[in-house]
Amino acid sequence: MTFDLKTAIKYIILFLIGVGVLYLAFRGQDLGKIWQEIKTANYFWVTVSALAVLVAHVLRALRWQMLYKSIHYKVSFWNAYHAVMIGYLANLALPRFGELGRCSVIHRAEKVPMFASIGTVITERLFDVLMLLLTSLAMVTLQYDIVSDFLYDTIYLNLVKKLNSLNYWWLVGLGMIILLLALIIVYFLRKKFSKKFLRIFVSLRQGFGSYGKLKQKGLFLTYTLGIWIFYSLSMYFAFSSIQATSGLHFNAAFTAIVFSGFAMAAPVQGGIGVFHWVVAQSLVLYGISFNDGLAYSTIIHSSQVLLILLLGGISLSCILFKKTG
Repeated sequence: MTFDLKTAIKYIILFLIGVGVLYLAFRGQDLGKIWQEIKTANYFWVTVSALAVLVAHVLRALRWQMLYKSIHYKVSFWNAYHAVMIGYLANLALPRFGELGRCSVIHRAEKVPMFASIGTVITERLFDVLMLLLTSLAMVTLQYDIVSDFLYDTIYLNLVKKLNSLNYWWLVGLGMIILLLALIIVYFLRKKFSKKFLRIFVSLRQGFGSYGKLKQKGLFLTYTLGIWIFYSLSMYFAFSSIQATSGLHFNAAFTAIVFSGFAMAAPVQGGIGVFHWVVAQSLVLYGISFNDGLAYSTIIHSSQVLLILLLGGISLSCILFKKTG
C-alpha cells in the first residue's frame, strides 16, 4: 500500500469524523458522573470481559489456520495468531488496513502468496457478515417489542428521508462511470501484466475456494459461532463492572453486540465515536440512561483497545524478532 499525502489526509479526515461523533455522543452529558462511574468500575469484570475477547481472537486465528490448511499451506497457529493481533493493531491506526497487514505477516513468516491470503481473509469476512445478518435477524425476531420502535423511528425513517433526497439518475450515471473505469483498468492490467495478472487471479481464486475444500466444515462453523458467543460474553461480563448496567441480562448483551457489529464496520479507526454512540443507544432500549450507556461503552471500548495495544505489540515484537533472528 502506497502511503502518500492524499492517503494521509484521507485517514486524518476519517479519524476526525470519529472524534466528531464521539464529541456529539458526549455533548450535553454529565461528564463528571461518567468519569466517576469509570473510576469506580469493578475492574475484575472488565478483565474477565477482555479475556473473553482474547478467546474470540484465538478462535479467529484457529479458523483462519483451517482455511490455509485446506489449500495446502502449512501455517502455524502462532503465526496466524500474531498476524491477527497485528492486524487489529494496524486497524487502530488505519481502518481496514489490518486485513492487508495480517496477510503481509503471513507472507513474510510463511511465504504464502499475498493474494491467496487475501482470498482467505475475504472468505472469513463473508462468514462474519453472514453471522452479523443472522444475529440481526434473531435480534429482531426474538426482541421485536424492544427494538422495533428504535429501528423504525431512528433507522428506517431517517434512511427513507435520505433516500428521498437522492438523485437516482446521478447515482446510476456515477455507477456506470465507475464500472467503465474498472473494466478499462482490468483490461490494461491484463494486457500489460498478463502473466502477473494471471498469477494474482489464480492466487485469489485459490483463497476464495478455501472454504469449499475444508474437510471439517462443522469445526469451521463452530469456530465462527464461538467468536460471536465470546464477543457477546465480553459485553455481558462488562455489565457487572458498573452499578447502572449490573442488572442487565444476556439479551441486552446480544443486542449490544449486534449494534456494535455495524458500528465497527464504519471506516473509522477502532470504531471510535461510532461504537460509543451505538452501544450506549442499544442499552437505552433496556432502560439504561444514555449517560450510563456512554460510561459502559467507554469502559469496554478502552479495555479492548488496551488489550490490542498490549497483545498486538507483543505479537509485532515476536514477528520482528523472528524475522531478524
